[in-house]
Amino acid sequence: MNIRVVGAGRIKEPWLAAGAQEYRKRLRPHAAVELVAVQDEPLPPRGDAAERAIRRREGERILRHVPPGWRLVALDVGGKMLSSEELAGWLAGEALRGHGDFAFAIGGTLGLDEEVLGRADLQLSLSRLTFPHQMVPLLLLEQLYRACKINAGEPYHR
Repeated sequence: MNIRVVGAGRIKEPWLAAGAQEYRKRLRPHAAVELVAVQDEPLPPRGDAAERAIRRREGERILRHVPPGWRLVALDVGGKMLSSEELAGWLAGEALRGHGDFAFAIGGTLGLDEEVLGRADLQLSLSRLTFPHQMVPLLLLEQLYRACKINAGEPYHR
């Protein structure tokens, strides 16, 4: 399995970056994991048109890193909430259908562009809570690790 996590902005906090790298390392027996940071945009003064333009530019950058044929999962607060077991089942089901390459899109402060959401094979919400977008890669990688352990029948998930 190949996993690419594409997010707007780099992880600036050292402890978040270290945590993401730890789960990337833990995932190695199960998947090749790549973290890609695309340039994020500075926040504009409030305004729908300016915010849409920022999401569009960030979204274009994100989509450039999604290879053809890869399953795209858009992380979005309005997406589908899955349990760890359901996420594991979705990944396993996609793999059985011949889809073993996954790109996970994480928007910037303003979220993801409609084009990214529309292109996604799955819109996934990690929670109804709002998290800083810098924290999402760590949370996502931990859940992907948990899903891999569930699918392998290993005891991490209890």
